[in-house]
Amino acid sequence: MTSAPPEHDAVRIRRAGADDAAALALAGAATFLETFAGILDGPDIVAHCRNQHAVELYDGWLADPQCVAWLAETVHGAAPVGYALIAPPKLPLADLRADDLELKRIYLLSRFHGGGVGRELMRHAVEQARERGAGRLLLGVYAGNARALAFYARNGFGQVGERRFQVGANVYQDAILALELGA
Repeated sequence: MTSAPPEHDAVRIRRAGADDAAALALAGAATFLETFAGILDGPDIVAHCRNQHAVELYDGWLADPQCVAWLAETVHGAAPVGYALIAPPKLPLADLRADDLELKRIYLLSRFHGGGVGRELMRHAVEQARERGAGRLLLGVYAGNARALAFYARNGFGQVGERRFQVGANVYQDAILALELGA
């Protein structure tokens, strides 16, 4: 028997709007740090977050009609704890298709893992990709992130390629995964 999460851990998910860039950037940087502290070099994490989780980057995505984001936030206090974002793909695949979309980001603070929030963020992303007529939903993930790889496998994703991904001064191996959405 599972118990309900404490009331202060209750989370709601809503579509992100133009004024949510700072919340998305904060959640992105916080989850990246939480996930990779002790795995990646600290200066590399700082440099990566400064560049890849800059508010201006999220401003651009939120202003782009081809991109959609959902924000997970606490019910009490509306603190950002995670999000998902889909966008046109920018992955090094030889068979990239015109109807592909990329799950650019799906992040959730570990305190909220296991309660269905990640699954719900994924559901929103998959549903939106289907509504947009995508044949596949793609993503890149650090090949050493076993927890994320297991989550994606449970959600039907399979590996279709690899890429080298730079974080700060170092280069790491990523797996490129795809979920076939069908007709």
